Amino acid sequence: MSSTAFASPEASLIHQGLVYGSDEEFLDATVSFCLDGLHADDAVLAVTTEPNIDLLRQGLGDAASQVEFVSADTWYEAPGRTLGAYYRYVDERTARGRHRQVRVIGEPVWHGRDATETAEWTRYESAINLAFASCPAWIVCPYDTRTLPESVVADARLTHPQLVRGPAAHSSDHYLPPTAPCGAWEREPAPGPVNGKEAVMRFGADLGQARAFVAGAAASLGMSPAGVQRLVFAVNEVATNALQHGGGGKVAVKRTGHRIVCDITDPGQSPADWYAGYLPPDPAQQHGHGLWAVRQLCDLMEVHTRPDGTTVRLHLNLA
Repeated sequence: MSSTAFASPEASLIHQGLVYGSDEEFLDATVSFCLDGLHADDAVLAVTTEPNIDLLRQGLGDAASQVEFVSADTWYEAPGRTLGAYYRYVDERTARGRHRQVRVIGEPVWHGRDATETAEWTRYESAINLAFASCPAWIVCPYDTRTLPESVVADARLTHPQLVRGPAAHSSDHYLPPTAPCGAWEREPAPGPVNGKEAVMRFGADLGQARAFVAGAAASLGMSPAGVQRLVFAVNEVATNALQHGGGGKVAVKRTGHRIVCDITDPGQSPADWYAGYLPPDPAQQHGHGLWAVRQLCDLMEVHTRPDGTTVRLHLNLA
């Protein structure tokens, strides 16, 4: 397997993982990536840790003023919202030919994530390969072996078609496409601990009852009025889909640690992809915007299809 130099994409995604174990390895890859992009008049965005921002500024010298820097802690808040932010960045920088493409250093935040969050952020990294497939974007995602669990670093080799070392890249032997057969990226939502009793109701054509039920249950579990409003809107979108495809379904609300978790189960036979809602809908289409909006509203959204139906699990943080 031979290494090839960085090659410029033509209106299509390049998604690369940078596995590094020292400041020097980080800079060897990122400084040339930024400088080459600036030379080509690309828009360049660096979303990484504060120490890495300082390192990169020093490595770029005067050219640092032409790069946009954002702290990863503020950017990587929730998978859906982060993906939406990247879409807006690409659209704004490439609209009307302002830049031919964007280059992004995007270092996800893994510290402080529980198992569910880690699994969903990993699937987010996989979904990027579909969501940005036709975008003029070149994304390099750094993974620091000095601080990250081995399992997270191993997953980087599954979610990135290419891996970077210095100013060169090579194909990942372990890459697993998001549409891989046998449901490789499918994951049944874990039950998790329940604080108190789970509230459950079945719903049909009258979604007003379902909305009122979710609002009351979430409020009783400690959710703020603003949080209740977000959850009710999200549930309504998912329940509308369930009504269209299965004639109704079941909604269950519970508190799990610092989150309110809501399951909407559709008994219909229309399967949903695990990455549903990660691909932005065509603005010209009248339908298909619902799950995209739900991912923007929720802190996590899991989709799992079984032979007897589909469950969409929504997570909203209480804090």
